[in-house]
Amino acid sequence: MSTKTFASQADLEEKRVSFTQLSEHAWAYTAEGDPNTGVIIGDDAVMVIDTQATPVMAADVIRRIREITDKPIKYVVMSHYHAVRVLGASAYMAEGGEQIIASQDTYDLIVERGEQDKASEIGRFPRLFQNVESVPPGLTWPTLTFTGKMTLWLGKLEVQLLQLGRGHTKGDTVVWLPQEKTLFSGDLVEFDATPYAGDAYFQDWPQTLTNIAALQPAALVPGRGAALTTPEQVQAGLDGTRAFVSELFASVKAGAAEGKELRAVYEQTMATLEPRYGQWVIFKHCMPFDVTRAYDEATGHADPRIWTAERDIEMWKALEG
Repeated sequence: MSTKTFASQADLEEKRVSFTQLSEHAWAYTAEGDPNTGVIIGDDAVMVIDTQATPVMAADVIRRIREITDKPIKYVVMSHYHAVRVLGASAYMAEGGEQIIASQDTYDLIVERGEQDKASEIGRFPRLFQNVESVPPGLTWPTLTFTGKMTLWLGKLEVQLLQLGRGHTKGDTVVWLPQEKTLFSGDLVEFDATPYAGDAYFQDWPQTLTNIAALQPAALVPGRGAALTTPEQVQAGLDGTRAFVSELFASVKAGAAEGKELRAVYEQTMATLEPRYGQWVIFKHCMPFDVTRAYDEATGHADPRIWTAERDIEMWKALEG
């Protein structure tokens, strides 16, 4: 038996929600380190970035939007494919949503591993899938895909969807309001929250963060953590994410080069990173998955292997048992 409760199954504490305005048209729905949702209220329509994990949870986002505007919620953007980010999409479609937008790379990942990811994530973190029975059968599929860049106009408001590089997944999309210097990063950036890297590209991620920094965002909605409302806070979020990803991969790469097995590398990397990052949200949840992926990448597995509910348990027992 595992000596530590699997993933986040023991995390039952409800979080306090905040709905914060970052710029004239941009809002952040945050919940003390739980997955964030971004909201753009344009001249004639609303865009939602990442949906929450179930339609029941998405209903709270919709309620807060309706306290501000009655404009139709026309667009849903997937920053990437993970179930916790996308399974609430049907709630917005019921509000008159017209398009679910994602990168073509994200679409390809849903085809390849969407079903396995859904079962895996629900098992890892039940609290984040409140009323999971409200999720319609099947997966959330994009209705519109793009490669590299897409520009939408919400009236006179320019909204850019950008692929700035691989990191959290190969399909990562950021949403950028150039007129307001406001960015929605998805899980490419976290703030006081541990980056999940089970499907990551460690060697690419730092450069992708540099590409985000080159836009010079004045405000940023991270995947987890508080909304970053000043350039200084944005820089702190970028620096913290880069440091975690880089230090973890350096530790794992060094251990692998010495010929150490995965468990020894995991224990060494935990000891190295916990003093600095151990207080970050979901640190103990993420680290087994993060180190396993980093070890794979360091030993020649260029692309992430598919996580299944069964593989999750096997890995956890091997590293934490």
